[in-house]
Amino acid sequence: MPESQDLMDKIVSLCKRRGFVFPGSEIYGGLANSWDYGPLGVELKNNIKQLWWDRFVHRRDDIVGIDAALIMNPKVWEASGHIATFNDPMVECKKCHERYRADQNIKKCEKCGSADFTDAKNFNLMFRTHLGPVENQDNTVYLRPETAQGMFVNFKNILDTTRKTIPFGIAQIGPAFRNEITPGNFIFRTREFEQMEIEYFVKSEEWEKWFEYWLNEQKEWLKEIGISDGSVFVEIPEADRAHYSKKSIDTEFKFPFGQKELYGLAYRTDYDLANHQKMSGQNLEYTDPKTNEKYLPHCIEPTWGVNRTFLAILCSAYREDADRVYLSLPPKLAPFKAAVFPLLANKPQLVEKAREIYSSLVTSHLPLGPIAWDERGNVGKRYYSQDEIGTPFCITVDFDTVEKDNTVTVRNRDTKAQPRVKAEDLENYLRTQVYEE
Repeated sequence: MPESQDLMDKIVSLCKRRGFVFPGSEIYGGLANSWDYGPLGVELKNNIKQLWWDRFVHRRDDIVGIDAALIMNPKVWEASGHIATFNDPMVECKKCHERYRADQNIKKCEKCGSADFTDAKNFNLMFRTHLGPVENQDNTVYLRPETAQGMFVNFKNILDTTRKTIPFGIAQIGPAFRNEITPGNFIFRTREFEQMEIEYFVKSEEWEKWFEYWLNEQKEWLKEIGISDGSVFVEIPEADRAHYSKKSIDTEFKFPFGQKELYGLAYRTDYDLANHQKMSGQNLEYTDPKTNEKYLPHCIEPTWGVNRTFLAILCSAYREDADRVYLSLPPKLAPFKAAVFPLLANKPQLVEKAREIYSSLVTSHLPLGPIAWDERGNVGKRYYSQDEIGTPFCITVDFDTVEKDNTVTVRNRDTKAQPRVKAEDLENYLRTQVYEE
C-alpha cells in the first residue's frame, strides 16, 4: 500500500475519477475547500448514516431522533456560549494577507514566503447571515456550528411527546457550518460538514458510568465499519477542552497526512440545559416519574463526523495489488452490493439471462441495495472496474448458466474466489454475505 502523501494523492484521484467526490463548482474554477459527493460518494455517505441511525436509534428504545433547523434564534448561541467563546486564534501575513490558525505555528507564509505575521487575534468561527430583505444588526442570525443545540432546546418537547425516562438520548444527523481559517486535507476539514451526534441525558452522579459506556460504543462502531486498527484514543487536557466540557476523549485516526481527530466524546454536565433555562425563562427540569424528584439532567455527548468517517473508510479500504487497485470496503457500506454481467455482451441468450437475474435482484421485496449492470469490455476489465469502486461481488452469467445447470459465478472482490451459485439461491446468498457476515 502506498504511504503518506502518495496514498492521499491516489485516493483523491480515485474519488474524482470514479465519482466519489468532485471539486465544488468545478466548471467555474471551483471554490476553495468546497466538495461535491458524486454518484458513488453519495451512496457511501448515505450507507454510513443509515448504518449509524439503525445502530443507535432503530435498534434501541432509549434514543429518539430529531431533525432541527439549521438557522435558530440567535439567543440560542448566546446561551450556549458560542458567540462569546467559539473562536480560533488567527495570524495574518503582513505581505499578502493570507490568514492562518495561530496554533499551527506557521514560520513562513505558504503563499508568498514572508515570515512577517501579525499578532494572534481571535476569530469567531460562526457564519453570519440575515433574515429578511434588509441587513441590519437586529436580524443577524447564524448557520449552526454544531447540531447539539437543536437537541437541547427541544429537550422539553421530546420529554412531553415521548415520555422517555432518564437515562435517554436524542440523536441527530445533519449539516453544520464553521468558517474555518485554514481548511484543507481534502474533505477532512471543510467549512460545511455533517455530524452524527447524540445527547444522552443521565443523572449527575452516574456520568462516569455512562461516559465509559459511550466510549465503548464508539469503539464498537469503529470495528463495525472497519477502521478500528487506525484509531487512537486521546484524553483532552483541561486547557484544550471546549468551554462546555468537563471531560473529553477524542478518537483520532492515522490519516496519510497525520494522526487527526475523527470523533469526540464529551461530558457537558448540565451546562446547556442550565443556560437555556436561564436565558429562555422556561423550566427545563426533568421530573422523575417514580420519586417526583425534579432536576436538570447531565449530558454525555458522543459525536461522529460523517465526512471524516467517509475519508477514514477510504484510507483504510484502499489496496494495491500487482494487477489491480481495489477498495476493500465492508460490504454493507459499499456503494454497489453486487454487479451483474453476461460473460459475452454479443451473445443475446447470455444478455437476456443476465438481465433477468439483475431485474430480480433490484426488484426484490427485500432489497439488497444498489446493484450494478455492466457489459462494457471484457470480463477482466469489468472485474477491475468494480474492484476499484469497492463492489464486493461480481455475478457472471455464462454458457453453463443457460445451457446446463442455471448456476452463476459469484466472484469475491477480496479473495477472487468464484464459487458457483444457483440463480434461484442468489438473493439469499448475497444477503448472507453482505449483511450477516
